[in-house]
Amino acid sequence: MTDRAGITRRIFKGLGLVLSGKAGAGLISLVYLIIAARALGPRDYGILVLVHGYVTAVCGIVEFPAWQAIVRYGAEAAEADMPHRLARLLRFGTVVELAGGAAAILAAMLLAPFVGPHLGWPPETVAFAIPYSFAVLGSVRSAPAGYLQLIDRFDLIGLHNIVQPMVRLIGATLALLMGWGLKGFLVAWLIAALAEFAVLWGMGLWCAHRRLGSILLHPERGSAKADNPGIWRFLVASNADVTLSELAGRIAPLIVGWILGPAMAGLFAVAQRATVIIAQPAQILGNTAYAELARMVAAGQGGAPLRRTLRRVIGIALLAAMPVVILVALFPTPIVTLLAGPAFKAAGGLMVVLVIARMIAVIGPPCSSALSAMGHPALSMTANLFASLIFLPVLPWLLHQAGLMGAGVQAVGQAILASALLVGLVWRRSLDH
Repeated sequence: MTDRAGITRRIFKGLGLVLSGKAGAGLISLVYLIIAARALGPRDYGILVLVHGYVTAVCGIVEFPAWQAIVRYGAEAAEADMPHRLARLLRFGTVVELAGGAAAILAAMLLAPFVGPHLGWPPETVAFAIPYSFAVLGSVRSAPAGYLQLIDRFDLIGLHNIVQPMVRLIGATLALLMGWGLKGFLVAWLIAALAEFAVLWGMGLWCAHRRLGSILLHPERGSAKADNPGIWRFLVASNADVTLSELAGRIAPLIVGWILGPAMAGLFAVAQRATVIIAQPAQILGNTAYAELARMVAAGQGGAPLRRTLRRVIGIALLAAMPVVILVALFPTPIVTLLAGPAFKAAGGLMVVLVIARMIAVIGPPCSSALSAMGHPALSMTANLFASLIFLPVLPWLLHQAGLMGAGVQAVGQAILASALLVGLVWRRSLDH
């Protein structure tokens, strides 16, 4: 009992360290949201959201993050006290991730002139979307994040969470004071993404060099693929899982913009903002839990102990999300008006539905982490793929039938189905351990 309690404490300690940064980041992001929404209005704010959302969606589909492989196989290397194996793994993950990032930048550049006009971007925004594709780099940072998780440096991950919103706040303030308009905000968002990339890679390299020294640059001859049999299969499956689990959240705003226009996309983005209070801790919880669950499996505790730990983690997460749901349900219009101004108050009803969907989806990230820790990321991918294939194709029809509220209906349905499938798969597979 004490050991399980200790594992749960370590998971939530890591969550707390990361959220300490997220709490500050969340407050800062509310300020720049207020500035951007009030300065730009629903249409131009919607264009800002759509440009960044487009780049993020392309990145999510094309990139190849390596953090799950680094945590899983790195835990094995650490357990066996094999620093050269760990160094080879880190070098391999870095090459894979940066290559995927380069491909994502190229894809975003090539597709922007074709996609932009359908999303209601004016010609000057379509042109700027090409250099803005370098904002992809803001998401190409999972390898150093995975290593920092592996060595329990969640304090640095928490500190890094402040970088992007702080740069956005400074840029948004300058854009407002100087009257730079939409392009000024786009430049600020781009610089913030580049800073996010540079700082986390710097942190990861600094920590790796301190711990591994010259081994990091000159490990013994060998191959990460030979050291870690099945690593490519694991990478493909885990990346497909991450892509599919986040696909709906990334694609939904673009579908709203495509069907209903930039102004409705702006309302949708503001409604989604409240859900971040639940969504970000849930995703971080899944990530922090993954390192501990991987250690449990590596130590031969992947059955009943894993299930008990997972039940406790999910239960605490749901209880923590409940106050947010109640608050948003009671005061939707005042919250939206406070965040973005009277022009956005129509987003209040949708915000309530999206927050409920996010609370249901809290179950997903810890379950996905448990499946990956047990070596079955493909099962998590299958569950998320099935839920996406059922509900994403009906989103355009729902938008035509119910307007913006159709996006809320789609989000709730997908959250229920994906969460139910993931819980069932975790319990079934954990019986084999």
